[in-house]
Amino acid sequence: MATPGTPRVLRAMNDRAALDLLLEHGPLSRTRIGKLTGLSKPTASQLLARLEAAGLVVATGTTEGRPGPNAQLYAINARAAFAAGLDVTPQRIRAAVADITGSTVGEFVVPKPGRRADGVVRQVTEALDGAAKAAGITRADVHRLVIGTPGAFDPSTGRLRYAAHLPGWHSPTLLDELAAALPMPVEYENDVNLVAVAEQRLGAARGHEDFVLLWNEEGLGAALVIGGRLHRGFTGGAGEVGFMPVPGTPLVRQVSKANSGGFQELAGAQTVRRLARELGIPGIGNGTHVEVATELLTRAAAEESAPLRTLLDTFGTGLATGIAAMVAVIDPELVVLSGEVILAGGEPLRERVHAELAELAASRPRLVIGDVREQPVLRGALESALASTRDEVFDTTLR
Repeated sequence: MATPGTPRVLRAMNDRAALDLLLEHGPLSRTRIGKLTGLSKPTASQLLARLEAAGLVVATGTTEGRPGPNAQLYAINARAAFAAGLDVTPQRIRAAVADITGSTVGEFVVPKPGRRADGVVRQVTEALDGAAKAAGITRADVHRLVIGTPGAFDPSTGRLRYAAHLPGWHSPTLLDELAAALPMPVEYENDVNLVAVAEQRLGAARGHEDFVLLWNEEGLGAALVIGGRLHRGFTGGAGEVGFMPVPGTPLVRQVSKANSGGFQELAGAQTVRRLARELGIPGIGNGTHVEVATELLTRAAAEESAPLRTLLDTFGTGLATGIAAMVAVIDPELVVLSGEVILAGGEPLRERVHAELAELAASRPRLVIGDVREQPVLRGALESALASTRDEVFDTTLR
């Protein structure tokens, strides 16, 4: 193995720096790469020749329309590698494939995941194959796959925990069966953790090393990022805050069987429907808890009627109660609010949570609404898969 500081290692470091710049800025000329990296023109030329020979960089157009002679532009070879992500819910499996630049090039949805392990394997491969076909590649061309699910796979047993509502995914042999069916490395991650990855890479948590993300859709969950890394806990259950006992609700016992807990009962989507009925708000609707909560909170954020203001205030207090407990333990720099239910309340809801948190918590983290709104779990899965793929593919010069 090469010793740090040798020409080979320095070349590899320069190569990776140039590739990262091309990912960040898009096509660049040799001169521009030299300026951004501090390399001389001859060294930048050698670097680009090396990367082009390795299939990582391609020449793409020139600097036409700018003062001076036209210069050749270079860009990442988008087809150097592909990564994939899956977002699994009780309603469907959504798959996407991204090229190495991060552009999504294929998607596919399989409805109603199977209730048995063999059905899960079949539907996972069907979703991946569908996305790969849409991208113009095959399953074998995918370098890495990240699968996001509710709950978490216990690292000691390999079984899915904290997700009783996802039938078919609890077999003790499921991970082995998926490994046998899929030709690439596969990683499994909690869905809310992946939303945090998306926000840290692309959204409201960029540049933050310590933050909490609170997610509110079909269930309440949180992701904890400490020192720049996800904290998953001993069994993978860190962030399952829906089970957290909080003031304002009766104690929920045997929370795993109930698939609920104090914070879920206080500030989950189902609470919005109940509050609306108690306040006599008309037009509640007959949709799912999430659909009804989203509609009511959208109205509450836009209208000024007393019952809707009370609904927003009460729901905001419930959210702040649980967040205050998390803040007391973790003391994060930032709290990111996300998920359909919270996003429906928008800035008016955030303001109420912020005001309540100032009264309930000793520390004062910044409170923001998440920026990644379009399929955040899937985007996080792709970002996670891409990070590992780039490390493996871009660092070929170290081999």
